[in-house]
Amino acid sequence: MITAQFSGNKIYSSSNVAFSLYEKSRFGEKKQNKIEYSIVEALFLDLQGKMQIFSGKKQLDSDSLIKKAKRLDKRIEIKLPVFTDLRKRGYIIKTALKFGADFRVYKKGVKPGQDHALWLLYPVKESESHSWYDFAAKNRVAHSARKNLLIGVLDDEDDVSYYEVSWLKP
Repeated sequence: MITAQFSGNKIYSSSNVAFSLYEKSRFGEKKQNKIEYSIVEALFLDLQGKMQIFSGKKQLDSDSLIKKAKRLDKRIEIKLPVFTDLRKRGYIIKTALKFGADFRVYKKGVKPGQDHALWLLYPVKESESHSWYDFAAKNRVAHSARKNLLIGVLDDEDDVSYYEVSWLKP
């Protein structure tokens, strides 16, 4: 079990288990002598029973953690089910803020650093409306990063459907 600290808006661990899981499955990012987790990674690991998260000396239960996560990321309730679905399917998913996307998704069996991500992923709620302008902007960002666009559509039953978009030159 990984023990981690929630400090400010960061979650990190310096345990051997954290480093081991990083090497095996690329959860978190190596930062000097610790592993730093995105909020969605930490929530996933907590809900899977693989991580205990503390704020100071107080352990956060899942409900407290989700409340903190919602304050940091208003879309966490859309991102977490999509992240969970792809992780359980064997994909490695990392944040993609520098690309202007929510996540980058790596081909199965590929670890970040070995090859580039295959997709930029945008989780959306089925009931939300989106403009063609938003869609074109997301596709343009993915194309300029040399990735395909992957839209993860979360329905009301928390099932996820995926749509891949790529540029085609006729």
